[in-house]
Amino acid sequence: MCYFLYLASPLTLSEVRAMLPAGITADLLPPAEQQALRNLHPPAQTCARLLIGQCSCDLLMSRDGEARDSERPLRTRFFAAGYDRSQVIAGLDAHREAAGSRRASPDAWQAALAGFVAEHARNAGATAYLLRFGKDSLKTRGPTSSATLTTADVRAQPGSWLVEDRLTTVTR
Repeated sequence: MCYFLYLASPLTLSEVRAMLPAGITADLLPPAEQQALRNLHPPAQTCARLLIGQCSCDLLMSRDGEARDSERPLRTRFFAAGYDRSQVIAGLDAHREAAGSRRASPDAWQAALAGFVAEHARNAGATAYLLRFGKDSLKTRGPTSSATLTTADVRAQPGSWLVEDRLTTVTR
């Protein structure tokens, strides 16, 4: 388990994928998850996860200033969630496997994401993003808060505009 960034966009999946920076992919959510995200952002046509490898960890900076590659925050989250040792090891192995495909620093990924978010809002209008730790179903647990930001806000703070479990709608 790692961090995952969800997108609820008025564009089609093909249009979203065409706009993504190299190295970031968009995977369509299962139908029930899509509906849960559309309920939070009705204009959405496409609901997907934005990934670098198998997770979205590289789109974040550690909240305490550590490099995202550090496994300590993941271990802490896994144990706090009540996972046993074998589940923690499996989760860290999946994170390490995803890390093999990463080529840029978290700062570079964040700048690339901020550019995508700004361009996307310019072309598509208001779009919702939800950062979540783990793959908990969106239909069983919604976001804990919401906010609306402008593209200027995202560009000014590319490393901190994403807040865990907050539905963030970005407008022009």
